[in-house]
Amino acid sequence: MKLVGLTGGIGSGKTTVAGMFQSLGVPVYNSDDRAKEMMTTSADLIPDIKNLLGDEAYIDGELNRQFIAMKVFSDKSYLDRLNNIVHPAVREDFRYWAGEQITPYVIQEAAILYENEAYKNFDHMILVTAPKLLRLKRVMQRDQVDQDNILARMNHQWEDNKKIPLAHFVIENIELSETASQVKIIHQKLTELSANTEF
Repeated sequence: MKLVGLTGGIGSGKTTVAGMFQSLGVPVYNSDDRAKEMMTTSADLIPDIKNLLGDEAYIDGELNRQFIAMKVFSDKSYLDRLNNIVHPAVREDFRYWAGEQITPYVIQEAAILYENEAYKNFDHMILVTAPKLLRLKRVMQRDQVDQDNILARMNHQWEDNKKIPLAHFVIENIELSETASQVKIIHQKLTELSANTEF
């Protein structure tokens, strides 16, 4: 089984692309959703997160996402330290999950696989891209947040031109029909590569 990383900057549409792969029968591990779940339920993570960010990181046992976002995106040191707590746990959880699948390849969807060098753990990398103005528009509509907030989050991610040379496949996600066509082509290629034990 091949391990495939799927990533892209905020607003690129990587979750939409992940859904297209799922519709083709590919198991997809959503790192963001799983991380949030583990941050709320893990007896190992919760004390470390509270120690880093304070008790305000939780309200009635649930993540105080607004507080956490304000804290980590205004101070990169907090973001780095939070990532160092959460990412190793998610990485281990993904490996366990992948071992339970029986398909030619599985996908892990995550936002910063390049920035934290996690891309080195995958057999193949898929990068989803889109023009910056389109990404801004998408996130403003989706999250009901202002442009400055989104730009602050973008500044913590690499630019596409830095990620493209490290990707095996690049999907430009502008028109959904074209994106779907690209996904089918990549799925066919990955299925063939996964069947070739010498690759």
